[in-house]
Amino acid sequence: MTPPESPKRAVPSPLDPAAGDAARGPAARDSAPLGPALPNRHVTGTKVVAVRGAELEVRDDLVVGEEPLEIRAAGPRQDPIQVAVTMRTPGYEDELAIGFLTTEGLTAGNEVSGVAYGDPGIMAEPDDSVLVRFARPFDATRIARRNFVATASCGICGKASIDDIAGRAEPLPRGLPFVARSVILGMPDTLRTAQSAFERTGGLHAAGLFETDGRLVAIREDVGRHNALDKLIGSRVRARELPLWDRVLLVSGRVSFEIVQKAAMAGIPIVCAVSAPSDLAVRLADRLGMTLIGFLRGDGFNVYSHDNRIDLRDLLG
Repeated sequence: MTPPESPKRAVPSPLDPAAGDAARGPAARDSAPLGPALPNRHVTGTKVVAVRGAELEVRDDLVVGEEPLEIRAAGPRQDPIQVAVTMRTPGYEDELAIGFLTTEGLTAGNEVSGVAYGDPGIMAEPDDSVLVRFARPFDATRIARRNFVATASCGICGKASIDDIAGRAEPLPRGLPFVARSVILGMPDTLRTAQSAFERTGGLHAAGLFETDGRLVAIREDVGRHNALDKLIGSRVRARELPLWDRVLLVSGRVSFEIVQKAAMAGIPIVCAVSAPSDLAVRLADRLGMTLIGFLRGDGFNVYSHDNRIDLRDLLG
């Protein structure tokens, strides 16, 4: 296998260089992936009765936060339209909303011009509602079409779902990353070390984006694995880095059809997971030309599609 030449990436720039964290809502913090601070309501305290063998103890504990988030969208001079309500772990609401709209194919190349939160005079938690403003009119008819495909992806017609994503995702170009086996094997430990909230609660999924040399670009955590990926992709949209043709994704759980779909919409060519993929995820990855890796644990992993991006020459002799 000869390593292909990777495409060149434009130098990223922030979506709004003048905007600080205050403009991103009460729950937002610096988007640096490895910062020790956790967003507001990300983790909360509770009392537990801890039973250990024949002993019990009443003590304080930490649990992951889970709250509803309303996602709305609008173009210039348009009234906001409710797109979805999702349960999520509070924090990075702007990234979650932008990432969701991107990975569900609802942006259609439209640029984000700003993000607004709920009215603090009405809502106790204004960051439970996010309005994404676009530079051009928002096409509300896409919402109904996406809902139909979501129904199909739940088992009515897997082929229709694959065909839909293949038609909406930008094709992966030639000259994509070639990654060493040692880099792939080292990613889970890097991700685990960076999971600050997981260390405190044990109740979060994580999605991490890596350079091809194994350096961690960004990590996001959430009670929902799809939300963690949407937050991660939303952070890259804000940095104007899409498509992510020269990056590698690692998720902490299993790989479903939706994970592959969202990765494809962001242009990610290699998706890795510590657990198993579904059959529909494998079929979609194969159709899109995506490298899909599962059971990434210890010194091994399984490659389910397009192994040509993984350097296995030391094993092939």
